Amino acid sequence: MVTWVFLAAAALAILFAVVAVVARNPITNVLALVVMFFAMAAVFAVIGMDFLAAIQVIVYSGAILVLFLFVIMLLNVRRIDRLGSGRPFQAFIGTLVAAGIGAMVLVIVGLLLPEQGAVLPGAAAAGTALPIGRALLSTHLFAFEFITLLLVAAIVGAVYLGKRDLR
Repeated sequence: MVTWVFLAAAALAILFAVVAVVARNPITNVLALVVMFFAMAAVFAVIGMDFLAAIQVIVYSGAILVLFLFVIMLLNVRRIDRLGSGRPFQAFIGTLVAAGIGAMVLVIVGLLLPEQGAVLPGAAAAGTALPIGRALLSTHLFAFEFITLLLVAAIVGAVYLGKRDLR
């Protein structure tokens, strides 16, 4: 039963990730990302990483996608042009590169042994708050603080873009 829930959530995540990339309406893109993030939270919950599942729902599905929606509404983006419109050669080369990278990832994953994969003894303990907190505040402190500065810069940029000319 757990295997079927995992496979269903993974398939749903892949399907809505494709919809988020292919759709032309930005609101549809964001809503597809919401479904994809919830499916990823289900995958995390099934493999025993409850803390990561909760963070996935709270941070990504809650805060980040609300920010995406506000930016889309602030910039008043109606519809996105078709990818590669006006540049068919570059679109073709980009598609070939993306397909090559995807095939390479699939070949590498296919060559991995089960012992080298994500299902390791004690992997469920890695998804709890204690090791994540220790890693963020010890070995990854610089990256953690750098991300806060990056978010502040993004907020300043959004305020600047949203400012209206009063002349």
